[in-house]
Amino acid sequence: MESKTVLVVEDDRAVRRGLVDAIRFAGYQTLEAERFDEGLERALKASCDLILLDVVLPGGDGLEILRQVRAQRPTMPVIILTAKGAEAERVQGLRLGADDYVVKPFSVKELLARVEAVLRRSPERPDDVRSIRLPDGVVDLSRSEVRFADGGRFDLSERESALLRYLASNSRRAVSRDEILSRVWRIDPRGVATRTIDMHVARLREKLRDEAEEPRILLTVRGKGYMLGAAEVS
Repeated sequence: MESKTVLVVEDDRAVRRGLVDAIRFAGYQTLEAERFDEGLERALKASCDLILLDVVLPGGDGLEILRQVRAQRPTMPVIILTAKGAEAERVQGLRLGADDYVVKPFSVKELLARVEAVLRRSPERPDDVRSIRLPDGVVDLSRSEVRFADGGRFDLSERESALLRYLASNSRRAVSRDEILSRVWRIDPRGVATRTIDMHVARLREKLRDEAEEPRILLTVRGKGYMLGAAEVS
């Protein structure tokens, strides 16, 4: 089996060296980046299977790299690296879609365990769906927009695009609100009001020109959740 490749985006040379050595010793291949601009380019374009991403980088914010990765490479697993005590960074990173985090100084065993766990989970992430064909238009997820044959056009928010992508990747079944919160919002659904999911679906139906009373595209499956209906995924 071909070994996985991990991109390490970390400005501290000693820390980066420790990460790279540990990952290579475990049998993975590695790529490296030291600065924000280099890290952003590699995170968006390099052939890799997981990104280890420092939050504080020369020239920019690591969380901005995370935002752009989630917009352009939504299935890419990302583990953020934060300093001890930087709880706000970890929380923000998880809310933006990070799969996990490692606190510096890190234990090699913990680091590798988290890398292995995230790579095991990554097949559960949605496939990189590019477009959804509607009865009278198309959802272009690469551009986060909806276009209609009559010239109508709507922009999609990052979360709206992610929700549509997840439903499209699971188009043969109903997806529960709790699963959406967990897999798309990347938060623990326990104690969270699921009304926010319903509000996003209502806004999406407006942009997709889907009838609220008798929807054909975003279907409500009573007692189960939501399901993609009259649409062709590609």
